[in-house]
Amino acid sequence: MHDDTIAAIATAVGESGIAVIRISGPSAIEAAAPYVRAKTGLKDAATHTVQYAKIVDPSTGETVDEALVTVMRAPRSFTAENVVEISVHGGIVPVRRVLDLLLAGGDIRLAEPGEFTRRAFVNGRIDLAQAEAVMDLIRSKSERAMKVALKQVEGALSRKIGELRQRLIELLAHLEVNIDYPEHDVEELTSAFIRERSGEVLAEIRQLLKSANEGRILREGIMTAIVGRPNVGKSSLLNLLAGTERAIVTDIPGTTRDVIEEYVTVSGIPLRLLDTAGIRETSDVVERIGVERSRSVLSDADLLLIVLNRSEPLHEDDRTLLGQAAGRQAIVILNKSDLPAKLDEAEVRKLLPGTAIVPMSVKEGLGMDELGQAIADLFFGGKLEGGEAAYVSNARHAALLKQAEQALVDAIESTDAGVPIDIVQIDVRTAWERLGEITGDTAGESLIDQIFSQFCLGK
Repeated sequence: MHDDTIAAIATAVGESGIAVIRISGPSAIEAAAPYVRAKTGLKDAATHTVQYAKIVDPSTGETVDEALVTVMRAPRSFTAENVVEISVHGGIVPVRRVLDLLLAGGDIRLAEPGEFTRRAFVNGRIDLAQAEAVMDLIRSKSERAMKVALKQVEGALSRKIGELRQRLIELLAHLEVNIDYPEHDVEELTSAFIRERSGEVLAEIRQLLKSANEGRILREGIMTAIVGRPNVGKSSLLNLLAGTERAIVTDIPGTTRDVIEEYVTVSGIPLRLLDTAGIRETSDVVERIGVERSRSVLSDADLLLIVLNRSEPLHEDDRTLLGQAAGRQAIVILNKSDLPAKLDEAEVRKLLPGTAIVPMSVKEGLGMDELGQAIADLFFGGKLEGGEAAYVSNARHAALLKQAEQALVDAIESTDAGVPIDIVQIDVRTAWERLGEITGDTAGESLIDQIFSQFCLGK
């Protein structure tokens, strides 16, 4: 347990009704007490109580702000240490003044990025996977992503990893007996046990890995480019999905001249939505730059929403764009479906066979559910599973699971090839260690430093 007391602003900087300054450490209550004037002295306050107080400068007696002060005594706090949270008036000046006052006395220092969460990890309140999920929860861009992160914070993945590691440690113990007491001649039995137990754990790791891509999507969003020739309704589609007038919409072709980015959710699926300039040949220098950026986005995007005007025959620029989308994850949107159809849908299907086609009227707001279902079909096999706990949403976790998978594959193949048991044991132990790196049980100090350095200052 750390001996010093730390403090930081735990809420976003800016104008707001309140802002929270968090103080943590074994001596947090004693260190904060001189600055708090309340009916019940801070040192005598019961745990998990809130009281009105004035924050004062003890050297002058000047009142700096009015506040609500919460006391949480160890180990019943986020860090498992004594914690004081001071809710002051929001705004850059009052919050900064109170924090500067607390730090000026010398008994409290400014927290490093992620230090509160790191203390929770060091003190055994959470493991490394749960700590990383805290940031996923903060950064979640959809309700479903939030639910996935919350399950991870509550330890759903950690419990699963713990179960798998327990099975592997039982296997390792069995191998140790065989190595230490070879006179019992149980090699045939041990080989069968290796195949069975390693196979069981391998199957569950692969099940977790199946969810990794879906978990990444829920965590980061699908990079989605809205593409099409000018005036087919791309910017109107962006505004409809965003629920706000995010892009300028006019009847003048070439209005959008740069890439506009917006995070939206469609049927609970987060999209990092990019509205692009209409792709066409143009003599306008500025528009031409926008078209080139559109082509660049088209090549990098995970998903293309190709917007066509259903009320017009297919244009040569449409055919070119559909040809460029061949082999890509794409959905064709036939916009203006409220008007008489003049576009040959059969030709679209011939140019992009197997690609979902969704009729929409962006103007009337029709086709949103169908678009959501098409995205779910493309990325989630038809539907998002209800058991969010099964998702692996962290790239580091997925990489370690793949390494554990390979180690177990090697163990089984070595057993089948008649490799000595003590060599097979190395592969099993590697799998056990890689799983332990997910929860932090076998993670090195440098890895832990790297992970927590990515956290914000007040977390």
